[in-house]
Amino acid sequence: MTRTRHPQTQQESQPDVHEMVVVHRVFRRELVLVPQLVRKVAAGDTNRARIVGGHLQLVLAGLEMHHTGEDALLWPLLLERAAPSTGLVETMQAQHRRVDEYADHVAPVLEEWMSRASEVRGEQLAQLLDRFAEALFEHLDLEEREILPLARRHLSIAEWDSLGDHGKESMTARQLPLMFGCVVEDTDVEERAQVLGHLPAPVRVLLRTVGAWHYRCYITRVRAG
Repeated sequence: MTRTRHPQTQQESQPDVHEMVVVHRVFRRELVLVPQLVRKVAAGDTNRARIVGGHLQLVLAGLEMHHTGEDALLWPLLLERAAPSTGLVETMQAQHRRVDEYADHVAPVLEEWMSRASEVRGEQLAQLLDRFAEALFEHLDLEEREILPLARRHLSIAEWDSLGDHGKESMTARQLPLMFGCVVEDTDVEERAQVLGHLPAPVRVLLRTVGAWHYRCYITRVRAG
């Protein structure tokens, strides 16, 4: 259906920041599910550990990409424009550093667990992920409650859209379409259209067809345990 265009209102000229809530949904879902999957892997089952661990690596790469965009663009713009809320922005930056520290602690434990599937290392990894999730969810809650209204007020649509262009080098060509599948997994029709709307038409078609099938196969295998 074609919409009649009218002069932009203030609301229409502001970015739709809900898409960040959609992205956050991935991390909220997967960092609850993955520790459960880790705990279910039998000792010595390295094949299963590599499947679950590879998925965790995907999620962590997606988080790094997401945070890179905020570090490179969102925080500097809000520090410049959103006074007197700069203290809040500085809190968000400190929370990023804390989340990054958890990711740094996860990486070596994850690598060892994937190679040996040790029950002790698996439990260590799961407990570490539980603490990681607690720190991350605190950050996401504050961001959605306080930062998104500031971003909507102080960033242009073009500036907001450019957030997604930062940090893609943290993900491989294989990971990017899988991460897209993670993002749209729990979306409704309107949210899915919003996410797809940023992409060229041929890419949209590919992700809706082959990409969707590939993601279903992938995530079914990940959650099989």
